[in-house]
Amino acid sequence: MTDIRTRFDGLRTAEHADPADLDALWSDLATVEVDEMLGAWRGGDFATGHVASAVLEKVRWHGKRFDSPLEAVPLVCRDENGELYSNLAAGGGGEASLWPVGFRGEVTATMVYDKLPVLDHFKKVDADTVMGIMNGKLATTFGIDDLYYFWLERDA
Repeated sequence: MTDIRTRFDGLRTAEHADPADLDALWSDLATVEVDEMLGAWRGGDFATGHVASAVLEKVRWHGKRFDSPLEAVPLVCRDENGELYSNLAAGGGGEASLWPVGFRGEVTATMVYDKLPVLDHFKKVDADTVMGIMNGKLATTFGIDDLYYFWLERDA
């Protein structure tokens, strides 16, 4: 059996990642506690063809930052000079918080956006890497019916 990290890396570098394979990986990952998410993270996504990927590329998404459970920055982006900033406009005008939330029968650390009906659920690949699934009323808000799969790694 292939280990979790090998499966994760294979899906992360694939030209196309099938959501069924991502769901299978997700089901094998360990849940994450809110305090394990604290800190700065850089991110990317899996090549599923999701519209959010193009949007995040356009706003120069770098990652997320969790200063405390009630102070989360969902869209840390780079400006024209390469400096990091919280892109409030792209995030619906707000930031976020972290909560333990049930998803697919498990409770795991989840980022709840302040001004959007959107949840980012996290599960652990290893101590410095998590997989995320964006879920919520995406169809109502953005016209998106499918889940968005992404990853975060601790930003040194």
